[in-house]
Amino acid sequence: MTETNGTRSDAPGPMPEGARAHFFRAGPVVMLVIAAVIVIADQITKVIAVAALEGGPPVQIVGDTVRLLLLRNPGAAFSMGTEFTVVLSVVATVVVSGLLWFSRQVHSRWWAWGLGLILGGAAGNLIDRYVRSPGVLRGHVVDFVSVGWWPVFNIADSSLVVGVIVVAVAVFRGVEFDGSRGPDENAAAATDSLDGKDGSDGRDSDGQLGGDGRDTDGQRGKGGTDG
Repeated sequence: MTETNGTRSDAPGPMPEGARAHFFRAGPVVMLVIAAVIVIADQITKVIAVAALEGGPPVQIVGDTVRLLLLRNPGAAFSMGTEFTVVLSVVATVVVSGLLWFSRQVHSRWWAWGLGLILGGAAGNLIDRYVRSPGVLRGHVVDFVSVGWWPVFNIADSSLVVGVIVVAVAVFRGVEFDGSRGPDENAAAATDSLDGKDGSDGRDSDGQLGGDGRDTDGQRGKGGTDG
């Protein structure tokens, strides 16, 4: 429907100040850069681990608690699901592709960091699935960090875990992936904006009325004097 002044009554209004304040324009770029850094770091450390640790004894960093120990994992992160290598590879491919497509819609710092870490971790291990033995979609992921009773892991695994935690914090804080703070806060911001506008209009109206009153009084006084 169009109003008499030529504007549509159902047209979306300007973004409330509360929502616009959290908009992060560089979100897609930051997300992809973080993912790229994780992939590069993950692959470099894996190459070094294979060259330095394969066929040799574990390297003790902090006694038997923290060690560098080379393992090849056919399963998911932290050696889970070792009998579903091909299925996990296909799922990881879909996840990475979906995150790459979705990245253009991310305009929150929290989500850019969280999804960037998740994308980098998933892509880092997916590369192993495609390029390492025993073959495409069946490649074993290189793990080399052992901490206490925790399963042996790599940088990609750690990135996945941290990314999930960051996204969980964003959800808990009510931060949406597009930078908004959810319907409740946006509605409150819109209400505050309207209240401020109404207050300004009220002051202008009062001032105008006061000015008119003075002009009218002055005109009447002048008329009385002339009379």
